[in-house]
Amino acid sequence: MLEKLQALKDRFIEVGQLIIQPEAMSDMSKYTKLTKEYKDLEKIVALYDEYKLIIENLSSTKEILEKEKDPDFREMAKVEMEALKENQLRLEEELKQQLIPKDVNDSKDCILEVRAGTGGDEAAIFAGDLFRMYQRFCEKQGWKLTVLDLTFGSSGGYKEIISTVSGADVYGMLKYESGVHRVQRVPTTETQGRVHTSAATVAVLPEMDEVEVDINMNDIRKDTYCSSGPGGQSVNTTYSAVRLTHNPTGLVVTCQDEKSQIKNFEKALKVLRSRLYEIELAKHNEAVGAQRKSMVASGDRSDKIRTYNYPQSRVTDHRINKTVYNLPDVMEGNIEDFISALRFAENIEKMKATGMDE
Repeated sequence: MLEKLQALKDRFIEVGQLIIQPEAMSDMSKYTKLTKEYKDLEKIVALYDEYKLIIENLSSTKEILEKEKDPDFREMAKVEMEALKENQLRLEEELKQQLIPKDVNDSKDCILEVRAGTGGDEAAIFAGDLFRMYQRFCEKQGWKLTVLDLTFGSSGGYKEIISTVSGADVYGMLKYESGVHRVQRVPTTETQGRVHTSAATVAVLPEMDEVEVDINMNDIRKDTYCSSGPGGQSVNTTYSAVRLTHNPTGLVVTCQDEKSQIKNFEKALKVLRSRLYEIELAKHNEAVGAQRKSMVASGDRSDKIRTYNYPQSRVTDHRINKTVYNLPDVMEGNIEDFISALRFAENIEKMKATGMDE
């Protein structure tokens, strides 16, 4: 572990020198990456320096115990030794956590997409319930959620709803929600009282900067149309809504939440950039398929990850076999326990992969 830490400190010093070089300051993409790396390394280097100081103090205190004959001095040295050992253990655990490979996107804002899956009208209603759950969760975290585009279901809920979420560590927490969410309950339209199974798909994409995903604007077709939906004098009167079509991939993104066409264009471009990143990431993961794939945070939107059983008030996360019997509480946005357990399970996987669990 000490070798890894020293290598990181050497890199920290190197990055500090690279940042102030003229070639880095003249290249915004390079400068952004270097400053982010410097900031990420800063905390672990501070912990490492503190850890080295404790090791030095332990060594000198041990020498005192070996040579000192005065009982009062020896007692003081023993007390100090115990305190130093406690701090040593604490710092070792913190350093192990810092050495776990991190997702470079964890600190980013994200795009949150919820879509109705199998189950007809009930699937759209469930998609609405899920989105409300995420709204509540975001409120509790102090995050800002902004709806970009939506399509209502014929009996309520949403066929599709796309939003952005901004705040601290947004993607790092919400990424575990990507996948298929299944609901088992009696639909309001069911006259026989039978339990139906429906599903909704959640996709959480890191919001990518312009310097991270380069888009050729010649590959994009831009269409404008009148906004639809409740509220606002501009609805159905001005061509403020924007539809972007990325010709090479066929991806289509729409945004109509702003009255300004320019603002809608900028937001739609953010979503497009994130979806293009997802495609490239999927290609990369397939290319290195022989490497470990985390079952906890694979981000695969086709994976069935959680079941919400209303008759039993049960919620089960299938990735970690965690079940709770407080479904109403969960649907009010209290999903922190699931996220914490998933993050812990992923860290264990990473520690095993890097040999740090030994």
